[in-house]
Amino acid sequence: MGKVNFVVNTQTDKRCKRILVVSESSKDKQQYNGIIDLLSEHFEIVKVDSLEQALSQLRQGQFYFVISEGKEFLPFERAAVAEQAAVILETIGQGVAILGLDGKVIWSNCKLNELSNAVIDKLSKRCTELFDTESGKISDYIIPRRFTINDEGKYFEVTACPVIDSDDKIQNIAIAIWDATPTRALQEKLNAIDRAGSELVRLETDVVEKLDIPQRLKLLEEKIIRNTKQILGFDKFCIRLLDKKTNRLELVLSSGLTEQAKNIDIFASPEGNGISGYVAYTGRSYICQNISSDRRYICGIDNAASSLTVPLYLNDNVIGIFNIESDKPSAFDEDDRQFAEIFGRYVAIALHILDLLIVERHRTTGQLADNVSSEISGPLNDILVEATSLMEEYIGEDEMRHRLQTICDKVADIRESIKQVAKGPARLVGQKPTSPQKDTVLGGKRVLVADDERIILQTISDVLSKYGCIVDTAEDGNIALDKIRNNKYDIVLSDIKMPRRSGYEIFSAAKDANPDVPVIFMTGFGYDPNHSIIRARQEGLSGVLYKPFKVDEFLSLLREVVRESKTS
Repeated sequence: MGKVNFVVNTQTDKRCKRILVVSESSKDKQQYNGIIDLLSEHFEIVKVDSLEQALSQLRQGQFYFVISEGKEFLPFERAAVAEQAAVILETIGQGVAILGLDGKVIWSNCKLNELSNAVIDKLSKRCTELFDTESGKISDYIIPRRFTINDEGKYFEVTACPVIDSDDKIQNIAIAIWDATPTRALQEKLNAIDRAGSELVRLETDVVEKLDIPQRLKLLEEKIIRNTKQILGFDKFCIRLLDKKTNRLELVLSSGLTEQAKNIDIFASPEGNGISGYVAYTGRSYICQNISSDRRYICGIDNAASSLTVPLYLNDNVIGIFNIESDKPSAFDEDDRQFAEIFGRYVAIALHILDLLIVERHRTTGQLADNVSSEISGPLNDILVEATSLMEEYIGEDEMRHRLQTICDKVADIRESIKQVAKGPARLVGQKPTSPQKDTVLGGKRVLVADDERIILQTISDVLSKYGCIVDTAEDGNIALDKIRNNKYDIVLSDIKMPRRSGYEIFSAAKDANPDVPVIFMTGFGYDPNHSIIRARQEGLSGVLYKPFKVDEFLSLLREVVRESKTS
């Protein structure tokens, strides 16, 4: 019995139970009988009589191993390797071809043959231009070339390499071409993030100074809506910021949410507080592909089907969440998550800068500028890390890496522009009167000022005292309630975020004590914990002051509410 070779295919699925037997002669068939009988109990046996038939079977399916006569094995192995190479060229995702120096296709795989004639024509023309050996030295054309072809909105990346003969002359051109349209789509999203991020954190002094806090938040909301739609294709979202004192996620900005969703109390917790609570607690993004089967989902928009929620990071701390909703199932993928996370960092910076410029209470503008610049240094570094990490993923993608590098370069510009804005006017309450002033409306009025920041209490107390008011102050909610119960006030001023009591509770106590007393709320940002403003306005709230407010604005509102209380 001659030598029999067993060729085991290690790349084959282990579940494959087929064996190929190559027996070109009757002698081969006889000597294989014993082996075949033994193996047939466990495998499906496929017999062929020639090398050509064997190769045909290998093209059609997988075999666990092949049995052949030893003398036939070497040519069979060579043929099988050549066949595998041909199969690889026909099945890879790229179009592969050999072109002549005149640009004509000499050989191509099936993937290239799927391309339109217009693309192939552009490919041939570009290759003949790049490897025009008559116009220069042969050595100038040895290196591979890369270029892009654009055809009816689709982008194709091409690598063309010269085929050199023994005399160092170019004989042909080998090319590989692939559809880069999805990569371009990612690049467009990066472009959108670049533009959106720059726009969100750009606070022009001359524009911002003319806006009050609700107008500033409205402007920011419009920018986020527009850029969220541009980047992700969605305009239904909400942003909640985490109140560290209460662990509650306060609704700051929203678009398209139902009233029910706006009024839900959500806390940063891994369970029982929906997806937003989970993301705020863990700091991990969450894609909900189907809300009907996700136990964590809490209602957001009408007819919602899927959602994407990412944390808002600032200095490696979660300060809130960015939740986007869609009425289509499985509307979000990993690309959406990645880009939403980067965009979310810009959103966090924009909100934080607005907060700093509003509530940071320092005596000098220089100190304010230093604090703002210091606060944003970490978040901007986070964006640099994100962009640099993506650059490592796109090695070889020169255009993508260029866009990412542009984002990195603009971080320095953002730092400088914010520093300049922070150095602008930082008036909080304006100029206090230097001497007592007579005021026919406010003079002699008793005013309660409730705020947990001493500098606010002291500043307002100084201003009102100079205009002839009798001022009491309270640093927390319980003290404010005690003073309301024990004194009669003409005006009550209260911050909406007071320790131990909400602004609404102070409003309610003041109205219970005297239904005609004007109550004015103060707030240092734009969001409304416990919806104090909304509830109190329905029950007679006299006004809202958004810090920083100017002296004339402040006094004008107080005079107005006092006059209205007299007429009522």
